[in-house]
Amino acid sequence: MKTLQNLIDGQWADSRGEIFLDLVNPATEEVIARHPAGSPEDVETAVAAAIAAQPAWAATPVAERAQRITAWADAVAAHADELVELECREMGKPLGIGRTFLDGAVAGLRAAAEEALSYDFERTVVRPDGARTRILRHPLGATAVITPWNFPVTAVLAAIGPLLASGNTVVVKPSERGPLSVVRLLELADMAPGVVNLVLGDARAGTPLAEHEQIRLVHFTGSVATGKRVGAAAGLRLHRAVLELGGKDPVVVDAGVDPVATARAVAFGAFINTGQICTSMERVYVHCDVAEPFVEALVAAAEGFTVGNGLDDGVMLGPLVDRRQRDLVARHVEDAVHKGAKVRTGGGVPEGKGFFYPPTVLTDVDDSMLVMTEETFGPIAPVVVVDSFEEGLERAARSKYGLAATVYTADPDHIDASARIPAGVTWINQWQGGGPERLYEPAGDSGMGATGARAAFDAATRPASMHIPAATA
Repeated sequence: MKTLQNLIDGQWADSRGEIFLDLVNPATEEVIARHPAGSPEDVETAVAAAIAAQPAWAATPVAERAQRITAWADAVAAHADELVELECREMGKPLGIGRTFLDGAVAGLRAAAEEALSYDFERTVVRPDGARTRILRHPLGATAVITPWNFPVTAVLAAIGPLLASGNTVVVKPSERGPLSVVRLLELADMAPGVVNLVLGDARAGTPLAEHEQIRLVHFTGSVATGKRVGAAAGLRLHRAVLELGGKDPVVVDAGVDPVATARAVAFGAFINTGQICTSMERVYVHCDVAEPFVEALVAAAEGFTVGNGLDDGVMLGPLVDRRQRDLVARHVEDAVHKGAKVRTGGGVPEGKGFFYPPTVLTDVDDSMLVMTEETFGPIAPVVVVDSFEEGLERAARSKYGLAATVYTADPDHIDASARIPAGVTWINQWQGGGPERLYEPAGDSGMGATGARAAFDAATRPASMHIPAATA
């Protein structure tokens, strides 16, 4: 059985900790690898390597840094099938879905390299009297990227491009529930020693990394509770944090839309990756004029998803990542049913091996239920019938979360009104979408720190000005 190692200063090495964790295939419940639980000593060594490598990396011309990043993107693209299979084995994502998101992540990494070539790391403003002000964007130094298990490779690539392109070095700490594909991802990175480092483990690695005095920025994607601790640790040290945390994303379905086509789109947004996406549709508000055909079509779409091992042909939904996650999903459904919700399809833990749960549609739900207030992260679509579009918007905004939202409407005024939903991203008549120009910051408990487009480079650099009088040569 493979025992995973850390990557520190360009060398793969065993952890200095003595505790190891088993990595379990969630479709078969077989142990497929073991990896370190993490240790402060591993983190200290990795951070020291990142600090030592940072001056030379920052002095490397931007074009060369961008070229290295692009070469990494090329290598990831060439090994995409391998990476997607590893993700499937460690967290259950079907191959087709995994490939779609991985291709998007590669495109994002290329876009970050391209953006670096036009970003104003330095510009000069000349005043009428001849005096000059040089505005410089300095890299922060050693940074950390702490990523979740639902998109192991994609989450690393989404965060790391602007950090590296800006001249920072990075210590990556993937989730202990999905490290296998990230190890392979780092094997494909042709960087100078210490520029990109990897430490494995759970909170025994994550906490000392997030709290390290010399980590100047932590880019964290994960739970609200952990994200708040990461943000607090950064604040105490006057360091930066970019936090993308939980979501309970709403979808508002207006009167006048095609209820069948919209239901199919909502089914995809609610169930794909077994609902294990931060921006999954977790609350559905449908106008009473189209509610009946919408719910019928949503149930039919749910029953059309093939559930099974993501390595098998034709499988659309794999397992949940582990027993703990499936127990949480089941508990949310049981709580809803106990409080009066009606299960229209799904709603039970199947027999046999694997942490599977069927696509589930619930009606007669209300805000007393966990499935409407807490992040479920499973293939559950709770549906609320509303009397007006305005009521749908109001209820969509009634959440402590504010990651993303989706609105289906044919009314231009309603499209404009949708901007009132407190969310970092609002999609109209589609789920997902937008190009590299997309810029957002989560609202509420869903996080803080703007990302996307040039905002990611702003976060990765520190502005400074140099004022030069006209008399100076």
